[in-house]
Amino acid sequence: MQTRRAYLSGLALAAALPMVAAAQEPLAAIDWLQQAEPVAMVPRETAGSEPPVTDSAVVPQVTVTELGEASRGAVGLLPSSVTGFPRGLWRASAPEDLARQLGALDVERSPAMQALLYTLLLAEAETPATDTSDVLLRARIAKLIELGAVEPARALLERGGHDTPELFALWADLSLLTGQTDQMCAEALAQPGLTPGYGLRIYCLAQNGEWPVAATTLDTARLLDELPAGQVNLLERFLDPDMDPELASAPPSSPDPLSYRLLESVGEAPPTSSLPRAFSVIDLSGHAGWKAKLEAAERLARTGAIAPNLLLGIFTERLPAASGGIWDRVEALQRIDIAMTAGDPPAIARGLARGWPLLRDARLGAALAALYGDRLTGLPLTGEDAELAREITLLSEKYETAVRAFGPADTAFDRFLVALAEGRPQEVRALDGEQRAIAAAFADAVPPDAVQEHIDAGQLGAAILTAIEIWSDAEDGSLIALTDALASFRAVGLEDTARRAALQLLLLRSEA
Repeated sequence: MQTRRAYLSGLALAAALPMVAAAQEPLAAIDWLQQAEPVAMVPRETAGSEPPVTDSAVVPQVTVTELGEASRGAVGLLPSSVTGFPRGLWRASAPEDLARQLGALDVERSPAMQALLYTLLLAEAETPATDTSDVLLRARIAKLIELGAVEPARALLERGGHDTPELFALWADLSLLTGQTDQMCAEALAQPGLTPGYGLRIYCLAQNGEWPVAATTLDTARLLDELPAGQVNLLERFLDPDMDPELASAPPSSPDPLSYRLLESVGEAPPTSSLPRAFSVIDLSGHAGWKAKLEAAERLARTGAIAPNLLLGIFTERLPAASGGIWDRVEALQRIDIAMTAGDPPAIARGLARGWPLLRDARLGAALAALYGDRLTGLPLTGEDAELAREITLLSEKYETAVRAFGPADTAFDRFLVALAEGRPQEVRALDGEQRAIAAAFADAVPPDAVQEHIDAGQLGAAILTAIEIWSDAEDGSLIALTDALASFRAVGLEDTARRAALQLLLLRSEA
């Protein structure tokens, strides 16, 4: 029996969220970055009578449309027709509070939370009325950079504009990371008032072939004491490749994108693995060695910042050069891919039995499921091979319908998984406290006060961010937080997120 609180909450949500439960195909993870053609969003099938909702993956293939008179803060890559979120997602909240929430979020362990967060960050939605300094937009960009989603972050600034010093500085950093510096340097030289300091101007003058002017500008900056000593030294070496190496100062331990490019120019760039995740995009270019490229792809795939197909393409570029560590994962994924391409069930079973633990423990299990989960249905597998195939399929986008292809589940654990995939875990026997906490969220649990207060105030975005925060506690082992987070997602129409998050929690943990 639904409680009065849940009933009132449902009435409020029915008025505030008319689009959240809109039927649509799950959004594809960052394939939009590699395929510019838009795709149609088609209604998805769902189990039972539960209305389908967005499970919000990262950057889908969408057509970008103009915002008209909307403020810059409302800029997004995904319109409401794609995300299912109303345009008033952020409107009723204080921008500083939203920025603080975004900055504190940790979604690295949960692909479902990553997918949801990317959709929030990239959604077209009206900025709070009090946000006159682009606080929320800058927080969205900063979070995308933290996750390694550099191209989407740059695309937001391309679309929304970067005509303030703060936004231009972000755009310059993103342009340096992606190597797309021609337009950025042209604007930096044409509008020196936007340029964040002398360093970038000197770099751009040199990139533009104006070496004498760059050297003069450096002398001026040195005289005015406008640059840190370390950056002065880097710029001197950048402008004069024949400079005595003994005059070089120690490189910065935490270089910014400009300093990295200067170090790169003198052959002293540090490995990106020692730097924030956003620097990993540099190694995806053709200039990095294969091992560095592999490590960068893994690092970005763990936060959903690149599409699984890009990870596969990098992993299958050539044969492994050694064994152990990342090379074992490369070999495992290659063997699975060869077996899947050949349609060889025994080879597929062998490849998954060996490769699944390696890839899962490296936090690449969700990527593997995205690549092959749908294709595992219908294979003539039995026993443990069939159980493993079912569990991988449960991590794919088609989990609701695909699980039926495997027939009745043989174990109590798999029966719980199937019921969870169908949105009815409370109808089967739970084996432990964790499963009971999950089942409670699908029975009569209601959101905790922290989420309900946001819902009652019409602050949908803040309510979802709070639920993601609570989910972090669930991943740390809190059963109360597990029920609260799942109940919160379901209360705001994110049924699919709730199911996928719970399935991932049960299936992606390491057994080591």
